This record gives sequence, structure tokens and C-alpha cells, in this order.
Amino acid sequence: MPLKVYNSLTRQKETFTPLLAPYVGMYVCGPTVSGESHLGHARPYVTFDILFRYLTHLGYKVRYVRNLTDAGHFEEEGKEAEDKISKKAVLEKLEPMELVQKYTNLYHWAMALLNTLPPSIEPTATGHIVEQIEMIKQIMADGYAYEVNQSVYFDVEKYNTDFSKKGQPYGILSGRILEDQIDTTRELDNQDEKRDKNDFALWKHAPPEHIMRWQSPWGEGFPGWHIECSAMSTKYLGEKFDIHGGGMDLQFPHHECEIAQSTVCNHTMPARYWMHNNMITINGRKMGKSYNNVIRLSELFSGKHPLLLQAYHPMTIRFFLLQSHYRGTLDFSNEALQASEKALKRLWEAYEWALSQFGVRSAGLGVDRELDEKVLKLVNEFDEFMDDDLNTAKVVANMFELVSVINAVKDKHIAADAISAATFSLLQKQLTLFIEDIFGLKMGHADNNGKLDGVLQLLIDIRKEARRRKDFVTSDKIRNELAELGVQLKDEKDGGMSYTIAS
Repeated sequence: MPLKVYNSLTRQKETFTPLLAPYVGMYVCGPTVSGESHLGHARPYVTFDILFRYLTHLGYKVRYVRNLTDAGHFEEEGKEAEDKISKKAVLEKLEPMELVQKYTNLYHWAMALLNTLPPSIEPTATGHIVEQIEMIKQIMADGYAYEVNQSVYFDVEKYNTDFSKKGQPYGILSGRILEDQIDTTRELDNQDEKRDKNDFALWKHAPPEHIMRWQSPWGEGFPGWHIECSAMSTKYLGEKFDIHGGGMDLQFPHHECEIAQSTVCNHTMPARYWMHNNMITINGRKMGKSYNNVIRLSELFSGKHPLLLQAYHPMTIRFFLLQSHYRGTLDFSNEALQASEKALKRLWEAYEWALSQFGVRSAGLGVDRELDEKVLKLVNEFDEFMDDDLNTAKVVANMFELVSVINAVKDKHIAADAISAATFSLLQKQLTLFIEDIFGLKMGHADNNGKLDGVLQLLIDIRKEARRRKDFVTSDKIRNELAELGVQLKDEKDGGMSYTIAS
């Protein structure tokens, strides 16, 4: 069956048909690197890593673009606007780009431990100021933006009036009616200078105290939040591309604004398929500073958070995410993580035993046809479930039915030749394909020493670079967090580093 994905734009599952098969263009909104990534960030990046891997498995040549927001000019709902990166740089007594590099390194460190593949292109907002300015100029030339006090705002009412006639109103993605959107948008300061509260900033005039600033036709300033993704997706994927992804919290206003900007500039809806993962709650509550339940990934891996009873291996976190459908709600708790830890150990042990049987099974005469057909059905359904909007939860359920069969054969409760050699060979191949290549789960979890040399070398290189820049906070953090995981780093006299893994 062909791959079907849920399109947030049409609110239904659709057969995935690329614009220019076998090429696929996919854009996913990346993090704002003003601080450490937390548990909530893990879900979209693991979700779209699975999509990236599966599309590649299907034979597509995927250009996966995931940006880094290193100019954090946006705010929380209903709060006074702030530039998160500039504010944090002042607090940590670092240059803004020094702060950005620090948290970009930590983000890459966490993504490596979670075994997410790097994107094809990872552009930054500050590296594409020229493209953003050019896009703003085009929007103004087309009459959908206006300048006030050296700031430029998108005229949402004019866009909505004109494009509603074309069946593409502002709110088409989120389903929000424009009249209901007042006081619900995340926006920058100086709201009173806008013609309408729904209008959003494309470019903001920089006051004297603002650290990050660039020259533009409207004076010194900085881009609004939404314009960067429109500029970078257009540059690297074209005016129209296949998939735009992100967390459900980005549907409005961010993706809604992207659609409006890109449609005015390029005269087309930017992406054909809009895919959104659901959020993670903590013990039934939304994550938020007011609840003191924001768990950073470094805290999750080390266990250093008041809500955590222990440290959790990155593969446990990844497996925990895969046990639920990406569009379903997912509640984090210690009990759920501990259950995932035990389940993953059970899966790995059965998988490793099954792999050890390569080439030692005979065709046999005692094949149990009913059992053989059951195993064959469970294995073949892996592809069917993934083709049904990436239903990893159902694949995992099938895997555990197979684990029971494997363990029964291992423990001699089922005869060794009850499953045909051909079926068992397919079982081995499918488990390897889905567990390692598509699900991205790494071998060696069962003994908790699955720390690949490549990952460790990456962390050592990041630590060396941090020490070279005298960023001892990052350097010490990497050393200390690895120590919590049982990996001891040693600085050598010649400037190199070595490591040992605790048994």
C-alpha cells in the first residue's frame, strides 16, 4: 500500500505523492538556541527523524532542512516581548553568538545521543538576513506590508480579504477565524503602532540597547520570528515543496504566518503536506516554568531533576516516544519511562538472540503452519502500519507479539523448527531494518554500554572546541554528564582526550 500521511491543512490522511519523485523536500522548524533543549523538543526531532529514515527506506532522495533560530525575537503568549538570546547573553555574560554556539553544541550533543540523523541542511536565521530582507521587500511591493517607525508589519486583514476569495484565508491551517484571533497572537512590542492587532512583524526597528541588529532599507533592526522559515525554505527547497513539519504548538501563529508570507511572495502555498506532532505533558500537566516541570535533556539523561527518580538512557527516551503515535497525546512519568526501559531491554534481548540464529536453522519437517502464518503476518504488517501515517505504536505492538514467540522458541516451549527457515529469515531481516535503521534504536542498550565510539568522539570534539574558546561551562557540563552515564573523560598532556566506560 502507498504511504499515507495526515495533512494538517486538509485535516485528513492523504496518499503521499512528491512533486518531483524520487526527490522529496522536507522542512522542519528547529530550536531557538537560547537555552538547552528539553523533553518537549525530543518529540518533533525524533518524529521527523523517523519520517526522514522511512522516506529514505522507501527509496526517496530526501533533502531534509531543519533551521536553527539564533535570533530569538519572540515571546510567550500574552507576555511582554523580549529577545531571548540577547537577554540570556547578558545574564551569562557572553556575546550573543557565543551563547548561540554554546547551546547549539548542547543541542547537537543531545540529538547525537538520541541517534537522530543530522539534516541535509541546517541553516541559521542570522546567516540569511539578506534573504529575509529581500522577501520583506517583495511583500511590501505587492502591497501586503507597511512601514511604521522603521518597523515593517504584515497586513493580515488585507491578506485575509484578498485570499479568502481564493479559498485561502488567514487561519486556513489552524482553523482559527480572524475575528477571534485578537489578543491571542505571539508578537513583538509596540503593538499600538500596528494598524491592526492581528498584524505581525516582518522587521523591527532596533532600540539603542538591542544587541543583535542589521542594516536594512528601513534602518537598523532585526527580523521578526516568522520570516526566517519562509526565506530559508524557499531558498533550499523552492517556492513549493513537499512536507513542512513541526510541533502542534507551531500551527498558530508561526506556520499560519509562514503560509501568508510565502503565498504573497511566491504566489503558491509553500508546502503540500503539513505534519504536526502532538505535545508531551508531565504527569498530566503541560510543561511550563510556572509548574517547575521543564526537564532538560541533560537532566533526563543524568537524572538530575526533582521530578526524576533516576537517569534515563537516551534510547529509552527514543523508544518511549515510538510507543505512541506521533499525533497522539503522550504523558511523561517515571512509571512510564521505567516501563519503557524494561520493555526495550526485553525487545533487545529477544532481537539479539534471534540474530544469533542466522545460518543455524534447517528447513525442518515440523513447521506449525498456523504459527508460521501468524509470524509472517506480524512481520509483514510492519510496512502496512508505517504506511498508515507512521504508526510506530502498532509496529511496536507487533514486535512484542514476536518477542513472545522468539522467547518461546528460545526457551524450547515451541519447537525450533515450528517456524520455517524462510519466515525466520524474514523475521530477522525485518527486525534489523525496523529496530535499527528505521526506528534508530542502537545495539547494546541491554547492558547499558551502548555508547558508540562515533558519538563519544563527537562529544570529545565538541568539548575540545569549547575549551579552545574558553567555554568552560560547556566543557565541564559534557565531562560531568558523561561521568553520570559511566563514561570518564581524561585530558592528556598532549592536549588530547581519552575515555573509559565503567563496567
